[in-house]
Amino acid sequence: MDLKVTCVLSVILVIALSTLAGAVPTKCQCKTEPKERKNCGYPGITAQQCRKAGCCFNSSVPGVPWCFSPKAKKVRKVCPADAHARINCGFPGITAKECEKKGCCFRSQPAGVPWCFYHRVVEEAC
Repeated sequence: MDLKVTCVLSVILVIALSTLAGAVPTKCQCKTEPKERKNCGYPGITAQQCRKAGCCFNSSVPGVPWCFSPKAKKVRKVCPADAHARINCGFPGITAKECEKKGCCFRSQPAGVPWCFYHRVVEEAC
C-alpha cells in the first residue's frame, strides 16, 4: 500500500478511536451557538457524564440541549519547517512538479533530507 494512503488511514483510525474512547472536546469545539446545538445526552445527564461521553456541557441557556455534540476540529495542512522532521513522499530525482502532483511539499534544500515530503496536519486556533 502506498505510504501516503497508509498515513491517511492511520490518521482516520486515530481520530475514530479517540472519538470512541470519549475524548474530551476542546473549548473551541464547544463554542457553539445555542440554536445550533445537537443533543448528545439524555434528560438528567450530569456534566461529568456528558463530558465522559465525549460531548460538551453548558447549562447556562434554558430550552436548548445542555449536553451537545462538539464541532469538528479545524485543521490545516502545513509543510514542516524542520528539515529533519520530513517524511519522504517521493523518490530520488523527483521534480517539484511531480511531487506537488502527489499532493506533497517540495523544498530542494538542505542536502541529505527528503526534498519531497508529506504535509503535517495541525489544529487551528479558535
